Amino acid sequence: MADASEERGRILREEYHRQTAQIRWHELQTYYAHGSVIAVAAHLDLVDVAVQLGLDNTQCFQDWIAAGDIAGVSDEQALAWYQADTVLWAVVAAPWVLVQQPGAGRQCGLANHFDPVAGARLAPRIESV
Repeated sequence: MADASEERGRILREEYHRQTAQIRWHELQTYYAHGSVIAVAAHLDLVDVAVQLGLDNTQCFQDWIAAGDIAGVSDEQALAWYQADTVLWAVVAAPWVLVQQPGAGRQCGLANHFDPVAGARLAPRIESV
């Protein structure tokens, strides 16, 4: 069974890598209005988050939510991105659109905390090796 899960994860990772692209916040307004846009902290790997969503990894998502590493985009953040005409990385993991400000991504389980609303890093950044 683990092999099937690993294979599904590999397939999802390849698919999400191909689908990940930069997009202007203005182009995501319809999805934001429907509550479908999720902000992902810069220290997480955007594709890894999409894969974990596709694998229905509830525990990982509970940890990320509790740490404030993923959250729905707040009205304040949406307005700031709109006014700045911000370009974000995005990937569709239906029914969600995951977005992330450009920066180095990291994997599931790191303890760094990023406030997706304020855009501020609250703990020291662990650099990619």
